[in-house]
Amino acid sequence: MPAFETSPDRRDLYPEIEPFAYGWMPTESAHEVYYEECGFPGGKPCLILHGGPGGAINAGMRRFFNPDRWRMVLFDQRGCGRSRPHASIDDNTTWKLIEDIERLREKCGVEKWTVFGGSWGSTLALAYAITHPERVESLILRGIFLLTQKELHWFYQDGASMIFPDAWEHFLAPIPEAERSDLMSAYYKRLTSDDRKVREEAAIAWSSWEGDTVSVKGPAARPDKFAEAEFATAFARLECWYFVNKGFLPEDGWILKNVDKIRLIPTWIVQGRFDVVTPMSGAWALKKAWPEARLDVIPDAGHASTEPGIVDALVRATDLAARL
Repeated sequence: MPAFETSPDRRDLYPEIEPFAYGWMPTESAHEVYYEECGFPGGKPCLILHGGPGGAINAGMRRFFNPDRWRMVLFDQRGCGRSRPHASIDDNTTWKLIEDIERLREKCGVEKWTVFGGSWGSTLALAYAITHPERVESLILRGIFLLTQKELHWFYQDGASMIFPDAWEHFLAPIPEAERSDLMSAYYKRLTSDDRKVREEAAIAWSSWEGDTVSVKGPAARPDKFAEAEFATAFARLECWYFVNKGFLPEDGWILKNVDKIRLIPTWIVQGRFDVVTPMSGAWALKKAWPEARLDVIPDAGHASTEPGIVDALVRATDLAARL
């Protein structure tokens, strides 16, 4: 597959655009999934997956693709963003999301598409590709998250806490010392509490921990949305629901064990060297299992998709994928 083009200048995002179509897609359950289409209606189709679980699409996600060449399809996953009902964990699993992707693909009349996702979006993209490899033309992945117990322990129990001890204190604050040996379970109890105040306090603390660590700049660069109750409620509740259930994957390490099913799919991997949320060990393990994939390590970046080196590599990747 083509290598990244060299240039003395970093690429920036494409200009802002608005959707040319949007709506709510019914599912087999109570969930209604919000989706939108952007770019050139007759262009090369791509699916853009947001992170979390529990995140949401935003206008910036459209800007990694040339709007004159791509037909972009984005959607808020179950319980997220503008999808309804908000923050619902009922009928909400990795496999239900994959069903939604297929339902959306058929609705949009797409035979095969490029799939783009970062963090949890990379997890979902890989799980979708393994399940439906015939529907994926290429993959563009950032901040690889294989959803293993080792990764979850690193970020929510012991590991990242040693790099951001100041932010970690705020994460620990809602949880009594007696419950801190299993922080995900302690948070899950509070995020599913009948007491709204308890739920919101836990949600903001959980969400803020990730917001404080997404950038190499640390807590000072935390996006405002991570401390907003509405966003944090869905983000924290759904992340914790998925993580205490091990991502609903059949076994730990399932993605790596199934890489052979997708090895022929052209793939770009972009990874920040100093990513604390999804450390480089995941991207490195994926590359070792999948030598055909292109791994681009950004030496001055963390987890955030907005860091200049990450933007540069992702925009170059989408431009190259457009030529396939």
